[in-house]
Amino acid sequence: MPDVQALVNDFVLKLRRRKIEGSQATARQTAELLRSVISQQRVPYTNQAGALIDAIRAVGEQLIAANPVELAVGNIVRRVLHIIREEDLSLTTAAIAGLNLPSVSDDDDDDDGEREDQPVLSAASVAAAARSTLRPPSLQTLLEDRPDSAAIPHTSSSGGDSEGKSKSADKSSRSKKLKHDVIEAVNELIQDIATCHEQIAEQAVEHIHQNEVILTLGSSRTVLEFLCAAKEKKRSFRVFVAEGAPRYQGHLLAKELVTRGLQTTLITDSAVFAMISRVNMVIVGAHAVMANGSVIAPVGLNMVALAAQKHAVPFVVLAGSHKLCPLYPHNPEVLLNELRSPSELLDFGEFSDCLDFGTGSSSPLLHVVNPTFDCVPPKLVSLFITDTGGHNPSYMYRLIADYYSADDLVVQQKPVSVN
Repeated sequence: MPDVQALVNDFVLKLRRRKIEGSQATARQTAELLRSVISQQRVPYTNQAGALIDAIRAVGEQLIAANPVELAVGNIVRRVLHIIREEDLSLTTAAIAGLNLPSVSDDDDDDDGEREDQPVLSAASVAAAARSTLRPPSLQTLLEDRPDSAAIPHTSSSGGDSEGKSKSADKSSRSKKLKHDVIEAVNELIQDIATCHEQIAEQAVEHIHQNEVILTLGSSRTVLEFLCAAKEKKRSFRVFVAEGAPRYQGHLLAKELVTRGLQTTLITDSAVFAMISRVNMVIVGAHAVMANGSVIAPVGLNMVALAAQKHAVPFVVLAGSHKLCPLYPHNPEVLLNELRSPSELLDFGEFSDCLDFGTGSSSPLLHVVNPTFDCVPPKLVSLFITDTGGHNPSYMYRLIADYYSADDLVVQQKPVSVN
């Protein structure tokens, strides 16, 4: 079995060098790495969940720092932390209920009076006991659980030994049960990430109607599968594809749509306002969806959203649940953008004179700025379609809250600074 730290270092290197293309592939590989960390992590008898959380946090800090712009990494780290807390709470609640709550059977109707005398734990007591499992153990707890043979008196009776062995076996069994349940939940998360395109595409027929004109920008596999799913359901429509300069990813999408048999029109980004009056719906992908419903998307989409609002055209965003981020755009640990190479905009040979340093100046006369993303405010979004269904922008904060714990929103101890 490969060393976990070696796997972490290799993945960190890939993130730093931007070797992984797309949020889905990044999210899936992040979840698989964290599954390996959990599988090989040794947990103590006490505070097993705390040990797993500390291990995931330590790895998560390295992964997020390696590529802070890829928000899917932090999303998956926080999802796994939430899974650990949920599974530990479930096991703790089940254990308390099994030990303290009376069992109910159909044959014990005559014993109602006896059951009334037995103490029944309240929901608050169960919750308090569950929360205590995530706290660091006290010194007394550590001394009580320490397998120190000198502190345990030997007796001729085997009762004490058998009781100690039973207690140790119970703790070991619970530790294995927690890891097993967490790994199973992470496997389900990986499966959800792998099938998110299909889950979103199944909803296409509900939103795309006959003889409509759809506008999109750039290239997105989610959008591609969504449009093709509507085509397979015998929907006849035309797609306007804005080319998505300067990378021109729209050219790739247009070619793929034609290959799949869809009527496609390729337009320049600057022609969006001129063509939007002929469009029935705008359907785009997203890099991330923030907690307030704002969308981090390829550069140029904010212009498309403004054009859609001006002409009262629905603006629909497709995003898998792994792209739902619990942070807000103004959070200091959130890095919303990065600058790509100026070579995507101009030829250095042709513009070499402009890029030369001016006489008596410490900087070149021409500066080239090539941002990667736009931030689309929630007021410009009509509908979000995720693998769990369609949602209004005002509901996104509630949907995101179901996937994360408040204690895990800030994984890094210090904000990432990028020079």
